[in-house]
Amino acid sequence: MSIASAIAEEIVDLKKIRHGLHAHPELGFQEHRTAQVIADELQRLGIPFHANIGKTGLVGVIKGLRGAGRKSVGLRADMDALPLQECTGLAYQSSTPGRMHACGHDGHVTMLLAAARYLQAHRDFEGTVYLIFQPGEEGYAGAREMVEDGLFEQFNADEIYALHNWPSLPIGTVSIVDGPAMGATDRIRIRIRGVGGHGGVAPHRAIDPVLIAGHLIVAMQSIVSRNLDPLESGVVSLCGIKGGTMDGFAVIPDEVEIVGTCRSLNPEVQNLLEKRVNEVVQGVVATFGATATVEYERLFPMVINSSAEAQFANEVAKEILGVENVVAIPKPSLGGEDFSFMLQKKPGAYIHLGTGVGKNDYGLHNPNFDFNDDAIPIGGALLARLAERSLQKAAQTD
Repeated sequence: MSIASAIAEEIVDLKKIRHGLHAHPELGFQEHRTAQVIADELQRLGIPFHANIGKTGLVGVIKGLRGAGRKSVGLRADMDALPLQECTGLAYQSSTPGRMHACGHDGHVTMLLAAARYLQAHRDFEGTVYLIFQPGEEGYAGAREMVEDGLFEQFNADEIYALHNWPSLPIGTVSIVDGPAMGATDRIRIRIRGVGGHGGVAPHRAIDPVLIAGHLIVAMQSIVSRNLDPLESGVVSLCGIKGGTMDGFAVIPDEVEIVGTCRSLNPEVQNLLEKRVNEVVQGVVATFGATATVEYERLFPMVINSSAEAQFANEVAKEILGVENVVAIPKPSLGGEDFSFMLQKKPGAYIHLGTGVGKNDYGLHNPNFDFNDDAIPIGGALLARLAERSLQKAAQTD
């Protein structure tokens, strides 16, 4: 029986776990109930675990029956939800207003628990598997917290793997990039300071930050199109603006705030984007006689898959899913992922797991999104086989 078939035999129970997690979403470093669900399952399986690593993170430890060996492998799943109001209408939709599992981390946890079930029941290997349940991926840098809390000093994995559900890929397919797989994620916060006034009587006496913001938003869109080599990848997106009040229809405010993000797959591009954002902001506001401050925060580095581990993961994926279901020419994404902090310490690979069915495939971070339960046996099998094959490979070279 294949690993996926073995996991599929327990799909009713696994779906119950996933739906329970979905109904009770928790934001970064608040995943107390989620961590307890994981702890209860690991305890039921007889898998020893360590809690409160990186605040609310957990690590389960599965040792092979053939001994600890010299090799260990880490499998990581993120746990947190998003500050978003769910609109799915599902029977198990979020019971917490303004909180939602809109990125499928409930599915990631369930797939890793599925892999844990299989590996604990089939421990005919030499070595150790670390099950890493990570908090705070959605902007909180939970991976960095775990690393700084001694993750790899306590659980010294030789290599590490993670996967993310990907609705834009068909169910049962995977894409694994050799090299940069996810973009560097930067956060921009711009404060334009002008002079408020009466919008009807004396607009000429004001220095209108709303007007300046309009010019700035347009000007910022020229950075990628006119400063970046067309063969390079980069994004500048301004995603939120706040200033004045909707009741004050004739009140020009003193200040407007804009937030956004920059993404890149190349350190030189990242440097260029930061430089030009600052220059464009200061240039535009100076034209109107205003001032501005720019906070440019580099949140997550690029996710860079190590070549040997990316090629190995591709081999395992072909074994589990078939050659035809592994994307031949995979493309990186400009989405951000704090798994990058773990890959800075250990070789490994980040995998995009297809979950789309071609109909009503809402994208990640959408209020109508729901993780595709059909992916649970597939992702669980891929994670489990990555661990098995990695440890087998080590045993064969001893």
